[in-house]
Amino acid sequence: MNRKTGTNRLVLTALFCAIILLLNFTPIGYIQLPLIKATIIHVPVIIGSILLGPKIGAGLGFVFGLTSFYNNTFAPTLLSFAFSPLIPVPGTTMGSWAALLVAFLPRILVGVVPYYCYTLFSKAMKGKYDMLSLALSGLAGSMTNTILVMNLIYFLFRDAYGEVKHIAVDMVYTAVLSVIFSNGIPEAAVAAVLTAAVCRALIKLKPIKA
Repeated sequence: MNRKTGTNRLVLTALFCAIILLLNFTPIGYIQLPLIKATIIHVPVIIGSILLGPKIGAGLGFVFGLTSFYNNTFAPTLLSFAFSPLIPVPGTTMGSWAALLVAFLPRILVGVVPYYCYTLFSKAMKGKYDMLSLALSGLAGSMTNTILVMNLIYFLFRDAYGEVKHIAVDMVYTAVLSVIFSNGIPEAAVAAVLTAAVCRALIKLKPIKA
């Protein structure tokens, strides 16, 4: 890795971190829906993964997780107990440390999955249709976030989720699937478009992935 490439990587990493934090403190970053905060903060994590590799991508995902933990601790909503151990689980007086898994694990993987998806799609398409490979990788990264977050909530906080939504426990997964489709698909579509457009412009910098 030469000095110019190292500088480019450092600048892009700092830029993506700044964008994540900026989005966190603007209405664009987290869109409050009735029971969950829909987000586009995952987009710079996805782009960083593709351009800079899974290690830096995972680091950006960790920053994303920190914003989720911060928001749900200091501006709690009905589901904040699933993202912060400092918020009591409904029906109890204590939070659950399992909330850290929901807040961080999916977001870290958002910084890993797109890199390998892009590598796979590029090889499968033999370097052609790069915009499509980028878009599909953005789609995969976004759905990684939504699917993992909602499924972790189901497996770790099923009863509490049913309580705050006022539904029977045996209907909780139906509600989870509803969120995946109603929130996840629009988020993934936006992520696909933004990932393809931004990566196409920045790929000329050609940072070495590590």
